[in-house]
Amino acid sequence: MMTSLTSHDRLGKYGAGPMSKDEGQLQDDCVVSLEGVVIGYDSNNPLLKVPDLTIKSGEIVAITGSSGVGKTTLLRTIAGLIRPISGTLRVCHSTLPSKPPRGSVGYIPQRLGLVRHASVRHNVMLGARAGHTNPLSLFPSSEAIEHTDYSIERMGLTDKANEPIRRLSGGQQRRVATARTLAQKPKLIMADEFLSELDEETLEKVLSEVTGYVRSSGAALIVVEHDFARAKSMADRLLLIDDGRVNPFLSETTAVEVKI
Repeated sequence: MMTSLTSHDRLGKYGAGPMSKDEGQLQDDCVVSLEGVVIGYDSNNPLLKVPDLTIKSGEIVAITGSSGVGKTTLLRTIAGLIRPISGTLRVCHSTLPSKPPRGSVGYIPQRLGLVRHASVRHNVMLGARAGHTNPLSLFPSSEAIEHTDYSIERMGLTDKANEPIRRLSGGQQRRVATARTLAQKPKLIMADEFLSELDEETLEKVLSEVTGYVRSSGAALIVVEHDFARAKSMADRLLLIDDGRVNPFLSETTAVEVKI
Protein backbone atom coordinates (compact mmCIF):
# COMPACT_ATOMS: atom_id res chain seq x y z
CA MET A 1 0.00 0.00 0.00
CA MET A 2 1.33 3.44 -0.93
CA THR A 3 2.51 5.90 1.68
CA SER A 4 1.38 9.52 1.45
CA LEU A 5 3.87 12.01 2.84
CA THR A 6 2.29 15.37 3.62
CA SER A 7 4.21 18.50 4.46
CA HIS A 8 3.50 21.08 7.13
CA ASP A 9 3.77 24.86 6.69
CA ARG A 10 7.26 24.75 8.19
CA LEU A 11 8.47 22.72 5.18
CA GLY A 12 8.51 25.91 3.09
CA LYS A 13 5.47 25.70 0.82
CA TYR A 14 5.33 28.03 -2.15
CA GLY A 15 1.93 29.09 -3.38
CA ALA A 16 0.91 30.67 -6.66
CA GLY A 17 1.18 34.39 -7.27
CA PRO A 18 3.99 36.92 -6.87
CA MET A 19 6.63 36.20 -4.22
CA SER A 20 7.73 38.65 -1.57
CA LYS A 21 11.43 39.41 -1.10
CA ASP A 22 11.57 36.96 1.82
CA GLU A 23 9.84 34.25 -0.23
CA GLY A 24 12.31 34.82 -3.05
CA GLN A 25 15.17 34.31 -0.60
CA LEU A 26 13.57 31.04 0.56
CA GLN A 27 13.38 29.94 -3.07
CA ASP A 28 17.10 30.69 -3.49
CA ASP A 29 17.80 28.67 -0.35
CA CYS A 30 15.83 25.66 -1.61
CA VAL A 31 18.11 22.65 -2.13
CA VAL A 32 15.46 19.95 -2.69
CA SER A 33 11.85 20.32 -3.77
CA LEU A 34 9.33 17.55 -4.44
CA GLU A 35 5.89 18.35 -5.84
CA GLY A 36 3.40 15.56 -6.42
CA VAL A 37 6.21 13.01 -6.58
CA VAL A 38 5.27 9.30 -6.59
CA ILE A 39 8.16 6.89 -6.06
CA GLY A 40 8.59 3.15 -6.46
CA TYR A 41 9.58 0.55 -9.01
CA ASP A 42 6.13 -0.27 -10.38
CA SER A 43 3.51 2.33 -11.34
CA ASN A 44 0.83 -0.17 -10.39
CA ASN A 45 2.26 -0.58 -6.91
CA PRO A 46 3.96 2.69 -5.83
CA LEU A 47 5.69 2.93 -2.47
CA LEU A 48 5.39 6.58 -1.51
CA LYS A 49 3.67 9.78 -2.62
CA VAL A 50 5.15 13.16 -1.69
CA PRO A 51 2.63 15.94 -2.42
CA ASP A 52 4.90 18.80 -1.27
CA LEU A 53 8.30 18.75 0.42
CA THR A 54 10.99 21.42 0.46
CA ILE A 55 14.42 21.14 2.10
CA LYS A 56 16.40 24.32 2.49
CA SER A 57 20.05 25.27 2.80
CA GLY A 58 21.49 24.43 6.21
CA GLU A 59 18.78 21.94 7.16
CA ILE A 60 19.33 18.42 8.48
CA VAL A 61 16.41 16.09 7.75
CA ALA A 62 16.31 12.54 9.09
CA ILE A 63 14.11 9.83 7.61
CA THR A 64 13.28 6.94 9.93
CA GLY A 65 10.90 3.99 10.08
CA SER A 66 10.78 0.23 9.84
CA SER A 67 12.66 -1.76 7.18
CA GLY A 68 11.02 -2.04 3.78
CA VAL A 69 8.79 1.04 3.89
CA GLY A 70 10.63 3.02 1.19
CA LYS A 71 13.24 5.10 3.06
CA THR A 72 16.17 4.13 0.85
CA THR A 73 14.03 4.31 -2.29
CA LEU A 74 13.09 7.90 -1.43
CA LEU A 75 16.76 8.78 -0.92
CA ARG A 76 17.83 7.10 -4.16
CA THR A 77 15.08 8.91 -6.04
CA ILE A 78 16.26 12.29 -4.78
CA ALA A 79 19.81 11.27 -5.72
CA GLY A 80 18.65 10.65 -9.29
CA LEU A 81 19.40 6.93 -9.20
CA ILE A 82 15.73 5.94 -9.50
CA ARG A 83 13.30 7.78 -11.75
CA PRO A 84 10.13 8.94 -9.99
CA ILE A 85 6.92 7.45 -11.31
CA SER A 86 5.41 10.92 -11.59
CA GLY A 87 5.72 14.45 -10.25
CA THR A 88 8.34 17.21 -10.23
CA LEU A 89 11.66 16.80 -8.41
CA ARG A 90 14.18 19.63 -8.19
CA VAL A 91 17.65 19.16 -6.75
CA CYS A 92 20.19 21.99 -6.51
CA HIS A 93 18.14 24.15 -8.91
CA SER A 94 17.91 21.43 -11.58
CA THR A 95 14.63 19.74 -12.45
CA LEU A 96 15.08 16.02 -12.99
CA PRO A 97 15.77 14.31 -15.35
CA SER A 98 18.25 17.17 -15.85
CA LYS A 99 21.29 16.52 -13.68
CA PRO A 100 22.36 18.89 -10.89
CA PRO A 101 25.69 20.70 -11.39
CA ARG A 102 28.71 18.40 -11.21
CA GLY A 103 29.85 17.83 -7.65
CA SER A 104 26.82 19.48 -6.04
CA VAL A 105 25.33 16.22 -4.70
CA GLY A 106 27.17 13.84 -2.38
CA TYR A 107 25.75 10.38 -1.69
CA ILE A 108 26.83 7.85 0.94
CA PRO A 109 24.95 4.61 0.13
CA GLN A 110 24.52 1.70 2.52
CA ARG A 111 27.02 -0.37 0.52
CA LEU A 112 29.38 2.65 0.38
CA GLY A 113 30.43 2.29 -3.28
CA LEU A 114 34.16 2.26 -2.52
CA VAL A 115 36.85 0.93 -4.89
CA ARG A 116 38.02 -1.99 -2.75
CA HIS A 117 41.39 -2.61 -4.41
CA ALA A 118 42.32 1.10 -4.32
CA SER A 119 43.74 3.08 -1.40
CA VAL A 120 41.91 5.30 1.05
CA ARG A 121 43.52 8.35 -0.59
CA HIS A 122 42.41 7.27 -4.07
CA ASN A 123 38.81 6.80 -2.93
CA VAL A 124 38.65 10.16 -1.16
CA MET A 125 40.29 11.83 -4.15
CA LEU A 126 37.42 10.62 -6.34
CA GLY A 127 35.09 12.84 -4.32
CA ALA A 128 37.48 15.78 -4.32
CA ARG A 129 37.97 15.57 -8.10
CA ALA A 130 34.20 15.57 -8.62
CA GLY A 131 33.94 18.86 -6.77
CA HIS A 132 37.20 20.64 -7.54
CA THR A 133 38.78 19.42 -10.78
CA ASN A 134 37.83 19.95 -14.42
CA PRO A 135 36.42 16.57 -15.59
CA LEU A 136 38.68 16.73 -18.65
CA SER A 137 41.85 17.18 -16.58
CA LEU A 138 44.18 14.20 -16.19
CA PHE A 139 45.50 15.38 -12.85
CA PRO A 140 43.78 16.58 -9.68
CA SER A 141 43.88 20.28 -8.88
CA SER A 142 45.82 21.59 -5.88
CA GLU A 143 42.46 22.35 -4.28
CA ALA A 144 41.33 18.73 -4.72
CA ILE A 145 44.56 17.47 -3.12
CA GLU A 146 44.13 19.86 -0.21
CA HIS A 147 40.52 18.80 0.41
CA THR A 148 41.48 15.13 0.16
CA ASP A 149 44.19 15.41 2.80
CA TYR A 150 42.01 17.51 5.08
CA SER A 151 39.03 15.14 4.89
CA ILE A 152 41.20 12.09 5.56
CA GLU A 153 42.65 13.84 8.61
CA ARG A 154 39.23 14.89 9.93
CA MET A 155 38.00 11.30 9.71
CA GLY A 156 41.04 10.07 11.66
CA LEU A 157 42.40 8.04 8.75
CA THR A 158 45.78 9.67 8.13
CA ASP A 159 47.67 6.52 9.15
CA LYS A 160 45.50 4.47 6.76
CA ALA A 161 45.76 6.81 3.76
CA ASN A 162 47.75 4.34 1.63
CA GLU A 163 45.93 1.20 2.79
CA PRO A 164 43.64 -0.57 0.28
CA ILE A 165 39.98 -0.48 1.25
CA ARG A 166 39.73 -4.28 1.45
CA ARG A 167 42.05 -4.28 4.48
CA LEU A 168 39.91 -1.89 6.52
CA SER A 169 37.20 -2.71 9.03
CA GLY A 170 33.57 -1.93 8.26
CA GLY A 171 33.64 1.16 10.46
CA GLN A 172 36.83 2.45 8.83
CA GLN A 173 35.30 1.98 5.40
CA ARG A 174 32.30 4.07 6.47
CA ARG A 175 34.68 6.83 7.51
CA VAL A 176 36.36 6.65 4.08
CA ALA A 177 32.98 7.04 2.36
CA THR A 178 32.20 10.02 4.58
CA ALA A 179 35.61 11.59 3.90
CA ARG A 180 35.03 11.13 0.15
CA THR A 181 31.79 13.10 0.37
CA LEU A 182 33.23 15.86 2.58
CA ALA A 183 36.19 16.28 0.19
CA GLN A 184 33.68 16.87 -2.59
CA LYS A 185 32.12 19.80 -0.67
CA PRO A 186 28.63 19.25 -2.08
CA LYS A 187 25.56 21.42 -1.69
CA LEU A 188 23.49 18.38 -0.71
CA ILE A 189 24.59 15.29 1.22
CA MET A 190 22.44 12.17 1.27
CA ALA A 191 23.50 9.45 3.68
CA ASP A 192 21.92 6.01 4.09
CA GLU A 193 22.64 4.52 7.55
CA PHE A 194 26.13 6.05 7.39
CA LEU A 195 26.65 5.83 11.17
CA SER A 196 26.23 2.07 11.45
CA GLU A 197 29.25 -0.07 12.43
CA LEU A 198 30.83 2.86 14.29
CA ASP A 199 31.68 2.75 17.98
CA GLU A 200 30.18 5.53 20.11
CA GLU A 201 33.29 7.71 20.20
CA THR A 202 33.87 7.49 16.45
CA LEU A 203 30.17 7.99 15.74
CA GLU A 204 30.17 11.27 17.67
CA LYS A 205 33.27 12.48 15.80
CA VAL A 206 31.91 11.57 12.35
CA LEU A 207 28.51 13.10 13.09
CA SER A 208 30.15 16.26 14.43
CA GLU A 209 32.26 16.66 11.27
CA VAL A 210 29.32 16.14 8.92
CA THR A 211 26.87 18.39 10.77
CA GLY A 212 29.61 20.98 11.22
CA TYR A 213 30.16 21.03 7.46
CA VAL A 214 26.41 21.43 6.84
CA ARG A 215 26.11 24.33 9.28
CA SER A 216 29.23 26.16 8.11
CA SER A 217 28.74 25.71 4.36
CA GLY A 218 24.96 26.10 4.13
CA ALA A 219 24.60 22.65 2.57
CA ALA A 220 21.65 20.36 3.37
CA LEU A 221 21.78 16.84 4.80
CA ILE A 222 19.19 14.10 4.29
CA VAL A 223 19.97 11.00 6.31
CA VAL A 224 18.20 7.66 6.61
CA GLU A 225 18.54 6.46 10.20
CA HIS A 226 16.82 3.41 11.73
CA ASP A 227 17.59 4.50 15.31
CA PHE A 228 14.72 6.84 16.19
CA ALA A 229 16.45 8.45 19.20
CA ARG A 230 19.61 9.14 17.18
CA ALA A 231 17.59 10.50 14.25
CA LYS A 232 15.71 12.82 16.59
CA SER A 233 18.89 14.08 18.26
CA MET A 234 20.76 14.88 15.04
CA ALA A 235 18.04 16.42 12.88
CA ASP A 236 16.20 19.72 12.55
CA ARG A 237 13.24 17.84 11.08
CA LEU A 238 12.22 14.20 11.34
CA LEU A 239 10.16 12.25 8.80
CA LEU A 240 8.70 9.01 10.16
CA ILE A 241 7.48 6.43 7.63
CA ASP A 242 5.31 3.78 9.29
CA ASP A 243 3.37 0.81 7.91
CA GLY A 244 1.83 -0.15 11.26
CA ARG A 245 4.88 -1.70 12.90
CA VAL A 246 5.46 1.42 15.03
CA ASN A 247 1.80 2.34 15.56
CA PRO A 248 -0.40 -0.78 15.36
CA PHE A 249 -3.55 1.37 15.16
CA LEU A 250 -2.69 2.61 11.66
CA SER A 251 -4.94 1.20 8.95
CA GLU A 252 -2.46 1.97 6.14
CA THR A 253 1.15 3.00 5.65
CA THR A 254 1.62 6.58 6.75
CA ALA A 255 4.49 9.10 6.79
CA VAL A 256 4.41 12.18 8.98
CA GLU A 257 6.78 14.90 10.06
CA VAL A 258 7.42 14.54 13.77
CA LYS A 259 7.85 17.78 15.72
CA ILE A 260 11.23 17.85 17.48
